[in-house]
Amino acid sequence: MNDRAARTWWRGPRTLRGRLICGLVVLLALSCAAVGIAAVLTLRSYLTGQLDQQLAAAGGRFPASLEHGGPGEPDGDDAHADTRRQAPGTFGARLVGGTVTDAAVVRSGTDTSVTLSAGDRAALTGLTPDGRPHGLELSALGDYRVVAVTGDDGDVLVTGLPLEPVEAAAGRLVAVEAVVFGIALTAAGTAGAFWVRWSLRPLRRVAATAAAVTATPLASGAVELPDRVPDADTDPRTEVGQVGAALNLMLGHVEDALARRHRSEERLRRFAADASHELRTPVASIRGHAELALRRPEPVPPGVRRALDRIGAESARMGGMVDDLLLLARLDEGVPQASAPVDLTLLVLAAAEDARAAGPDHRWLLDLPESPVTVTGDGARLHQVLANLLANARVHTPPGTCVTVTLRQDAAGGARLAVSDDGPGVPEAVRDTVFERFTRGPRGEAGPGTAAGGGAGLGLAIVAAVTAAHGGTLHLTSRPGATTFTVTLPPGGGQP
Repeated sequence: MNDRAARTWWRGPRTLRGRLICGLVVLLALSCAAVGIAAVLTLRSYLTGQLDQQLAAAGGRFPASLEHGGPGEPDGDDAHADTRRQAPGTFGARLVGGTVTDAAVVRSGTDTSVTLSAGDRAALTGLTPDGRPHGLELSALGDYRVVAVTGDDGDVLVTGLPLEPVEAAAGRLVAVEAVVFGIALTAAGTAGAFWVRWSLRPLRRVAATAAAVTATPLASGAVELPDRVPDADTDPRTEVGQVGAALNLMLGHVEDALARRHRSEERLRRFAADASHELRTPVASIRGHAELALRRPEPVPPGVRRALDRIGAESARMGGMVDDLLLLARLDEGVPQASAPVDLTLLVLAAAEDARAAGPDHRWLLDLPESPVTVTGDGARLHQVLANLLANARVHTPPGTCVTVTLRQDAAGGARLAVSDDGPGVPEAVRDTVFERFTRGPRGEAGPGTAAGGGAGLGLAIVAAVTAAHGGTLHLTSRPGATTFTVTLPPGGGQP
C-alpha cells in the first residue's frame, strides 16, 4: 500500500453518507465493546467473589487432613486426605517451618496426589497466612484462588479452588457477545444506511439543483436558470433547509444580475448596429464629396489635393470599419445567414490571388488537396474569414515572410483551414485576447492579430464571430517563427 492509498484509507469514506454510516457503526461498535468488557469484568468479579466465599467457608479442613505421623515422612502421602464435601479441583497444602510437607488435589477418583515444582513450592511458601484470597498459578494445575491460614499446630494450611470455571464462563460470555454484537452491528449498519440515505434526500435535491446551475452556460446571451430548490427543502429550522434557502436566494440574485447584463448587451448591440447603419451614409457622402472635388476641372492647390486624398483614404477606412461593426452587430444578434454549398478550394485560390496582389513582398504558398473541399455555409462570410486571416498575416509581418495556406477535408465531411507564417509571432501580452474586438498590442510591438500596425483590431474578431456562426472553432498557436491560425468547420456549417 503506497502513501497515497494509506492516507485515503486513513481518511475513510469521502461522501457524507459514507462518513455518517461509518461513524454510526464505529460508535455502536465502541458501545458494544464497552458493554461487553464491562459485562465480562463484572461476571469475572462476581464468580471470583463466589470462589472467595467458598474458600472462606471451607477454612483449612482439607489441608488439615493431610497431616502425617511426623515431619520425616515423604511428601505426597495422601493416605489421610479427607475429600468429603470438597469440590472437585480443590487444592490443599500444608507448610511446616516454611516447607511444603503435604499437598493434594480433589479429583473424581481416589488419587489426590499432585507433583509440585520448585516454583510452585516457592510461591506457596511466600503466601501470608492472613486468611485473605490470593491468585496463584500452579504449573501442574493452572490458575487458582488460594487462602492461607494458621493451623492449630502452628503450621500453615493452604486451600485453593480452580479459576478454570470462571475463565470458561467468561469465555462463553465473550463468544455470545461476539455473535450477538456482530448481528446487532450488521443489522444496525444496514438500517443506518437506509436511514441516512432517506434522511439525505433533501440534500441530494439541493445538490441536484446546484449541479443543474453549473451545467448552464452563463457566459453570454439570455440565461434561464433551472428551477429553484423545492419549498419543502428550504425549511429554515433544518440545516439542509438553510442551505436550500440560501441557494435559492443566491440564484435569484444571479438571475437578476444576468438579466441586467443581457439587457445591457442587447442595448449595446442595438446601439452598435444603429450607429453603424447611420454612419454609413455620412461616411459615404464625405468620401463622395472628396472624390468629386478631386475630379473638378478647376486647378486645385497641391496642399488641398493632398488633404482631399487623405480625406478620401480615411473615409474609406472609416467606411470599412463601419461595415465591420455592422457585421459584428448582426452576428451578435443572430441574424440568419446564407446556407449553401461552398467550395473552399476556390475561395482559397481567390483570396490568395488577392493577397499576392496586395502583398507582393511576401511569399504566398498553397497546400491544397487534389479534390475540392466543400462545406455548407455563407460563401461571402467565409471568403471574408480567409481575406481577414491573409490580410492579418500580410499587415503584421515583415517583408519576405512566408505565408502558407493549408486546406484539408476530414473524414466526417468538415474542413480544416490553417494560415501559417514564419513571422515574429503574436505578442504574449495579447495572445489570450487576440480574438476580442479592438485588441491592440503593447506600444512598440506588432504581430498577427494586433492593431499596432494601424488596424482597428476587428479583423480577427470577425473571423471568430463568423466561424462561431458556422458552428466551427478557431485556434491559435504562436511562437517566434511559427504562427498558425486554424479554422475548423463542420460539414453542415452550423445553424444558419
